[in-house]
Amino acid sequence: MNLSKNSQQQLHLELSEALTLKFSRELEIFLNLSSELFCVIGVDGYLKQFNSSFLQILGYSTKELLTKPFLSFVHEEDRQKTFTKIEQLNNITSVVHWENRYLCQDGSCKWLEWKAKLDTTNRLIYACARDLTQSRQLERQLFLQTKHDALTGLYNRKEFEVQVTEAIFNSQENGSQHALCYLDLDQFKVVNDTCGHVGGDNLLRQLTILKKKLIRSSDVLARLGGDEFGLLLKQCSLEQAETIANTIRTLIQEFRFSWEDKVFTLSASIGLVSIDQNSQNFSSVLSAADAACYAAKEKGRNRVFVYRHNDRELTRQRKERQWVAHINRALEEDRFCLYCQKIISLKENDSREHYEILLRLLDKDGKLVPPMAFIPAAENYNLMPAIDRWVISTFFSAYNNYCQRKNQTTNNLKSANFPEEKIYTINLSGASINSDSFFDFLKEQFTLYPISPSTICFEITETSAIANLAKAAEFIDELKQLGCLFALDDFGSGMSSLAYLKNLPVDFLKIDGSFVKNILDDPVDHATVDCFNRIGHVMNMQTIAEFVENEPIIQKLRKLGVDYAQGYGIDKPKPLSFDVE
Repeated sequence: MNLSKNSQQQLHLELSEALTLKFSRELEIFLNLSSELFCVIGVDGYLKQFNSSFLQILGYSTKELLTKPFLSFVHEEDRQKTFTKIEQLNNITSVVHWENRYLCQDGSCKWLEWKAKLDTTNRLIYACARDLTQSRQLERQLFLQTKHDALTGLYNRKEFEVQVTEAIFNSQENGSQHALCYLDLDQFKVVNDTCGHVGGDNLLRQLTILKKKLIRSSDVLARLGGDEFGLLLKQCSLEQAETIANTIRTLIQEFRFSWEDKVFTLSASIGLVSIDQNSQNFSSVLSAADAACYAAKEKGRNRVFVYRHNDRELTRQRKERQWVAHINRALEEDRFCLYCQKIISLKENDSREHYEILLRLLDKDGKLVPPMAFIPAAENYNLMPAIDRWVISTFFSAYNNYCQRKNQTTNNLKSANFPEEKIYTINLSGASINSDSFFDFLKEQFTLYPISPSTICFEITETSAIANLAKAAEFIDELKQLGCLFALDDFGSGMSSLAYLKNLPVDFLKIDGSFVKNILDDPVDHATVDCFNRIGHVMNMQTIAEFVENEPIIQKLRKLGVDYAQGYGIDKPKPLSFDVE
């Protein structure tokens, strides 16, 4: 007998009504009070009965649920799995478990955890389900957070490492070629300082949308932190990658960021490195791209720099960056130490002792590291102010203890009456001079350690002074008002102009050693030292000759009227110590 579709639906309704009569009134009340979904499924695959939670959670009417097969409400990707589980009920007597996505009336899905058992007497399947949707959404959210940046929605650094590591493995296995870009915004700090973090975050989101438009679906764009982004270009030659990187750079350059009444022009520095069979691991590849990005910044910003093996500039930068970690660790572990070198007077009537305080670093094995091995890195990565502060506070503390002991031996207990027969010269970096807070730090040190300022001479290089002449002159003047002395080091190395000397009220002019060491054999060097010495004296400065290596040079300097001499021919650097006689 063939029934029409309407007749079939009517028959299902009648069967369901008949089945409902078999439930006791008490059981029906209990099931409707439950937050779990309860239902009865017939062997024909249609729902026969369900509680009120089934209706409320899924949003269907009773008629909609009773007139369609149970599987029609299951997400199409989960139907086969659900069908297989229901089929198992015919072969086993135990409870069967499964999970699926159940379609709701509004088009959404609910994740349901099912438990079902077949009643072999009346061939009905009794099933209950627990709504897992909220916990599944939370799991997915947590899963996305572990892989994605919360601000931009891009991959985070951890997931980027996974993707790049996989690309490196593929290159090593099958010779495929990829490329990695390390992108750093050049003016992000200006936007952040002017517009606040809300404006800065908005800028990062806008730039993310722009960059996504230029990359393929197979490429991986990630936010590595702050204003730094990583881009993995899969199956891409270095030449193609450079074209893409320059396109991104141009797009950022042409982009205008508007915030309230302000408009900002931006640019980006991009480091680019190839991923091929020679690539070792994520750390080495990212380090190379980072070094290339830094090189792009050093060369003027707003450019792409391609990393190439055996590039001397990048090798130098990489070594310097390695030194950054060593320097910070040395500061934490107190592995810096102070040395001193004597400066003698070439005048018979001057007996005041003069020493330059020098910095040394001890490696992990306790061996001395020459200053030029780490000072350039400290200068390039703005670590000199911290080092300068360490030198000053360490020396002031040691010198103050010496002065206290000296006074006790001479029965003079007044802390202000310290011996002033010696002068100690301490080097300062250009970064410290340009720091607005450094002068306050020095004043604080003189308060903590009441040593006489007239025994302290601060020294800066000529190039540091010329770099910011007004700031250097102001700084020197402030220290001289405290009673300190000042020396200008490496005079003559810059040779840009002698006019700036008029604006620097220094006490000592240190003549660059490159002119002094050949003074006996080179008439030009002889004339240069003579000239600098005369200029210094005209400006009421005392002169100090560096790199003095033997007695004949000392005699020549005396004849020229130079005031002081310093070098290995006089005294080699040695650990700083104070004698109390």
